[in-house]
Amino acid sequence: MDSAQTIDQLDLLAFRNAPVGIVMTENRVIRTCNPAFAAMFGYEPGQLRDQSFAILYPTYEEFVRIRDVGVVPLREKGRYSDERIMARSDGSLFWCRVRGMTLTHSGDPLDKAVWSFADLSHERPVMRLTTRERQIVMHLGEGKTSKEIARIIGISPRTIETYRAKLLKKFKSSNVAELLGKLGGMPQLD
Repeated sequence: MDSAQTIDQLDLLAFRNAPVGIVMTENRVIRTCNPAFAAMFGYEPGQLRDQSFAILYPTYEEFVRIRDVGVVPLREKGRYSDERIMARSDGSLFWCRVRGMTLTHSGDPLDKAVWSFADLSHERPVMRLTTRERQIVMHLGEGKTSKEIARIIGISPRTIETYRAKLLKKFKSSNVAELLGKLGGMPQLD
């Protein structure tokens, strides 16, 4: 066996046994994934091949919306990361850390990309929040201002401030840091 074959075998061994989920996508369709990724979502790897990533989101609306959030950083830097709520095959929701890198350096950065997913459910329980509240909390957790969040989401900064005030009241928090602490950094579905 030559050294190229040995390296190929080691690459495959690392992919199959990585401690985080790894998935390769083309236009947001799963082309291949490792066992850790499939298990995290309650599937076998073969069940996910050629499936739209939409099946892993709490709602189709969230699947559509997150595309717009990640495309600009992928296009500008070639990388994107965030923490978001995803859905397992049984419908249960959980927080995960997502990191991605485009493999397409011209055109649509989602044409071909590789992603890692880390399950955060043991660190961050899912709290009861609406889709919009989850979206706002995600961006607050990234340290974004109301104006930045408004620009990303496409609503007014005043509306973001209203949501922020309601969230602070709902979770009896005096500031965003306290709110994020109470939410464990992550929210849940109504």
